[in-house]
Amino acid sequence: MTIRKNVAIVGAAGSCGRQLAVQLLDREILSPDARLQLVAHHGGASEYETHGLRADLRDAFADTAPTIELIDQPEQLDADILVMLAGSTVPTDPTQNVDRVALARTNLRIFTAFAEELARRGSNPPLVIVQSNPVELGVEVFSRVIDRHLVVGAGAYSDSIRFRREIADSLGVRRTDVNAVMLGQHGDNLIPAWSQVAVDGISSDVLASWIAEQRNGRSLEQLPEEILAHRGELLSIVANRDVHSAFAHAAQLPPEIRAAVKPFLVHTTAGHTTEIVTAHSVADIIDT
Repeated sequence: MTIRKNVAIVGAAGSCGRQLAVQLLDREILSPDARLQLVAHHGGASEYETHGLRADLRDAFADTAPTIELIDQPEQLDADILVMLAGSTVPTDPTQNVDRVALARTNLRIFTAFAEELARRGSNPPLVIVQSNPVELGVEVFSRVIDRHLVVGAGAYSDSIRFRREIADSLGVRRTDVNAVMLGQHGDNLIPAWSQVAVDGISSDVLASWIAEQRNGRSLEQLPEEILAHRGELLSIVANRDVHSAFAHAAQLPPEIRAAVKPFLVHTTAGHTTEIVTAHSVADIIDT
């Protein structure tokens, strides 16, 4: 579906921001008469990197691309949809601890700067899609200044499409055949909504039996501890340079745990972060 909405990507020069720009243009989600704003950090490296990014995007997608603008200040925003993809992320070194508190302190400043700009304007705020971590913190910050129905946390959608794929892999079907959602915190406290799982071509009785087998008497209350334990074990294997064994071990875990811990394997082995699925999730939301 092609839309005439104007979109601004905060953090456009980062791995996820670049990937989102590419997916929006490659999938022709934005119409040629729309506008895409690439938002950089004033005085930072991204202020220069977005120039090259825009040139590269135009070379690739000039036939159908919208107008592409470069901005580096919150007050320059002029968009119907604002996507937050800027800020720090967790370390790619598997031996370092994941400190979400430190991450929150850093990214809170970015959330606040753009939220304050929307508050200053008052009327006609954009739809805000938060995909920077901690997603829940970003949603809270923006919900204080604009209608909460205009603020979308994309983390649960990312978790849901991962969950659907893991279920599909376990059952030998396509992800398009699986309906499933993951709720809760985008992180260690996610909640698989097992009662909502449905799979085309598999009866409810057979599916219920399979789900019971996967859960194996484990409670949702145990899940955060399980996620932490399995993540630590897998990252220890990666730290020993045995990536093949890490992914093979992850493949033996229950689907909801795979959905939670495999992103950390990707993050520590793919060179950057989980930018492809991160951007894909946002592009899907914009395209709905």
